[in-house]
Amino acid sequence: MTARAKKLFSYLLKLGILLLTFWYVYHRILKNSDNYKHFKISIAHISHDRVIITLVFIVLLMVVNWVLESLKWWHLTRILYPMSVWKAIEAVFCGLAWAVFTPNRIGEYGGRVMFLPNRKRIHGVFAMAVGSFGQNVITNVLGAGASVWFLYTFIPLNQWFMLGITVVAVGFMIVMLVFYFHIKWMVYLLNRIKFLKKFHRFFDIMGKYKSIELLHIMWFCLARFLVFTFQYYLIIHLLVPEIPIWQIALLMFVFFFVQSAVPSLDLLDIGVRALTAGTIFKFVTHQTVAVIAGVSVIYIINLIIPAILGSVFVFKLKFFDRTA
Repeated sequence: MTARAKKLFSYLLKLGILLLTFWYVYHRILKNSDNYKHFKISIAHISHDRVIITLVFIVLLMVVNWVLESLKWWHLTRILYPMSVWKAIEAVFCGLAWAVFTPNRIGEYGGRVMFLPNRKRIHGVFAMAVGSFGQNVITNVLGAGASVWFLYTFIPLNQWFMLGITVVAVGFMIVMLVFYFHIKWMVYLLNRIKFLKKFHRFFDIMGKYKSIELLHIMWFCLARFLVFTFQYYLIIHLLVPEIPIWQIALLMFVFFFVQSAVPSLDLLDIGVRALTAGTIFKFVTHQTVAVIAGVSVIYIINLIIPAILGSVFVFKLKFFDRTA
């Protein structure tokens, strides 16, 4: 497949996702007045004070989430350039401001590395790739495990087919963990590709992280994962209290797993999240509007508000910095 064909296929895939999202929102929510009635009944008993307290706690957890990401970024960049923790926080929030306008949040890379000296910025992209890989490993490992539980619990499948899915999932989880803690293997494979050999000095940055450093980064990734899982639990438990905490957690693991595989643009991502969450949670509740409302609230708090705050730091960027 040519590069042009791949690009066209990517655009068509994204367009298909958006059209499917609009169809879902219209038919399952806007066209179905019963959803609104159930939603109004379910939230009628929730006190104003409880809503405020929950939202304040979620906002505080948002701060914890991005501070953890900033500490991870600070840890990743230590081998490149001495950076203060505050500078790392500025870089992360600036990256979020860039992320909302770019597909799959690619702009987040550019926003962050602009806080590094000019000669270290490309290196910074590959350092950030290590952190992103670690976050994806957590999402995929826990998500694959939760997906096996989801299929076993809600989707009637042949016993042998289910066994095959379980074996594949376990194998996938092992491969993800092995490749992460042996990231030098990936560097070796990239350096073996002829047209990429000229970039070997940038790929080699990823191979400089030792196992103990990768483990530290992994702890930051796991902590972030648990923080935003707890955020979703708080809002969904507020709106749909009958769903047990363990079930919400596992369904959110599946949600993150699916969401990580869907190409999107952050500004339009809220619709895709609505489609994903509504489809997954319909197996445990009829309160579709409540689930989508909860997911939308977390999206706004975790991404839109930090992106607005991060726009302040854009003015501190030095696009033509020539320092080493």
